[in-house]
Amino acid sequence: MPATRSLEHNRRAMLQATVLGAAAFAAGVGQSHAQPATRAIAVERVSVLSPKPFEAVVGAFESSIGRPDIRHFTKELSEARTFEDLQKIVQRAVGKSGLMEFARFDLGFVIGKELGHQTNSTRFLVGNPLIMSEMAKHVPDAGSYAPVTILIDQRADGVHLSYDRMASFLAPYGNADALKVARDLDEKVENILRAAAG
Repeated sequence: MPATRSLEHNRRAMLQATVLGAAAFAAGVGQSHAQPATRAIAVERVSVLSPKPFEAVVGAFESSIGRPDIRHFTKELSEARTFEDLQKIVQRAVGKSGLMEFARFDLGFVIGKELGHQTNSTRFLVGNPLIMSEMAKHVPDAGSYAPVTILIDQRADGVHLSYDRMASFLAPYGNADALKVARDLDEKVENILRAAAG
């Protein structure tokens, strides 16, 4: 009997310790979630000015990037059996610049409705899934910034093509591999902007 009681006592003690430990862990997790980590990021914004009409700038920009049917593209990606298959699908979709359009938002339509006159302002989401993957595997937060945003808008002094450099977003993380990919991406984008503005 004493041995049985001792075994039962040990089981109860272990169960109590497990429950208390889980509760302490849960409390700790809750506390860490209540205190989100913050990181200061100094963003470098590039803006290229063009004297050309808005429609001409947008047309030149569109001609340099891939513009696949995004639903069909997504379906193809989901059906890719290997990474090599996925690479081939992406390479078919991107333009000569190695980038493609994922979405666009006609900001000018909304702004113009409020102001009562036509306003030209379009935001493009542009990128390459393979480039995103190369950055995100080193710095997961890179997924927050890719695909990138390019704003083309008409102002009093001309058409502005604006872009926030990916390298400036990733610089605080200090990963040389991700930064190399980011700088290459920045060069691609800025070449597109200069060409479209010209």
